[in-house]
Amino acid sequence: MTSSSVTARRLAAAALAAGALVGAAALPATAADRSYRENVEISRVQYDSPGWDNGSNRSLNNEWVEITNNSRHRVNLDGWRLTEDRRGISYTFRHFTLGGHESVRVHTGVGRDTADDLFQDRRDYVWDNRRDTATLRNDERRFVDSVTWGGRGQRWDDNRDHEGRDHHGRDHHDRGHDHRR
Repeated sequence: MTSSSVTARRLAAAALAAGALVGAAALPATAADRSYRENVEISRVQYDSPGWDNGSNRSLNNEWVEITNNSRHRVNLDGWRLTEDRRGISYTFRHFTLGGHESVRVHTGVGRDTADDLFQDRRDYVWDNRRDTATLRNDERRFVDSVTWGGRGQRWDDNRDHEGRDHHGRDHHDRGHDHRR
């Protein structure tokens, strides 16, 4: 065997080994990203705008859904969807990152987006005052969280059990539900 073929084989083997190391190093970041996403939830819903439902922009913006990131890491919500399940109305997050231990309210009406408030820019109410479901899905359309109210004689019936724990085992006795009327 010539020294040039041995050198070529060694270089090829080194390149393959380096590629395997880079690939292995990328795996934990992907797994960590998924765990951060599991910490995002619908934390509060104001589905019944206080006062008369007169259709004004102020009244529309008093109807909102709050999304909370319970992790310490920022989560990129670009492409995530918040959907009203009965009629299929949805809002898609665009170019928005939710900081660690932060919340954002998604208002129904028209407004200027900030780090704390996003606006769907709709001219009609989204959430039914008596019975509805809000569902949050990530950019891969995978289920993240949902909240249901009304029906079965209950005003708030989200995906938590009777002891206030969610499907991840977290405790949510005082979730600050703003359901009025």
